[in-house]
Amino acid sequence: MRTRAFSVVAVLLSIAVLLVSSKFGAAESKNALEEFQNNFDIMWAEDNFKTTEDGKTWFLSLDKETGCGFLTKQRYRFGWFSMKLKLVGGDSAGVVTAYYMCSDKDAAPERDELDFEFLGNRTGEPYVIQTNVYKTGVGNREMRHGLWFDPTEDFHTYSILWNSHQIVFFVDRVPIRVYKNNDKPNDFFPNEKPMYLFSSIWNADDWATRGGLEKTDWKKAPFVSTYKDFKSDGCEWKDPYPECVSTTTEKWWDQYDSWHLTDSQKEDFAWVERNLVIYDYCKDTKRFPKLPEECSLSPWD
Repeated sequence: MRTRAFSVVAVLLSIAVLLVSSKFGAAESKNALEEFQNNFDIMWAEDNFKTTEDGKTWFLSLDKETGCGFLTKQRYRFGWFSMKLKLVGGDSAGVVTAYYMCSDKDAAPERDELDFEFLGNRTGEPYVIQTNVYKTGVGNREMRHGLWFDPTEDFHTYSILWNSHQIVFFVDRVPIRVYKNNDKPNDFFPNEKPMYLFSSIWNADDWATRGGLEKTDWKKAPFVSTYKDFKSDGCEWKDPYPECVSTTTEKWWDQYDSWHLTDSQKEDFAWVERNLVIYDYCKDTKRFPKLPEECSLSPWD
């Protein structure tokens, strides 16, 4: 009888543990979904946005009718911003997954913008990552890089460091592009307008893959990109008297050590420069017989 009693108690305890776990799991899922809703808005095509049951992983899909995108409710001026992405697998030619910052919700002609764009490709061909910088609506500052991994197999972290001295694009904490300021009034470094963070997936088969020669194969749709673990450590823009109207050096991303690459970052950056750069507008003298002013600034300083 004693053994049977112990068995009954063990079963009851197991049921209690499962009920508590289920309760906490449901609460965690609710909190994750609320966190997304508190921080982001869906820009368009809400039906093309999905989440896992726990609300921690987000999916944007592209079909022949439309893509999808989301943006932060909050604007920022300077900081560190990162997101984990897993890109569309298989035949993704013509598909662009974007993760970027922009001063306007509607791509206004005077916007400032910092872009990560992931350019899809035919099955077996590598992804290309394109970065760009806009100041008052003027871009044309493209760089293209290869990657040292398959970005469709697992999540990788893509980050932007932005202060008044430099903008650095990182992949898994490896700096792939350094864009410097000359600390004077100029027309190339965006440091005045606060920006939202966006992510989206859309069809760009008029230019994205081999200059538009490879078209999107809609028989492979829907194309799905996956996101999680958005992190922001930046100065939130709050009207009418934002703290970030000027640099304060209070945060790590606004202090001297973040105004230039560290020694270890320089080693990584040098490796990227040797092995992964596909295109650099600052070396395209055919397109720019007179190179833009910012091209004279060294990323090593």
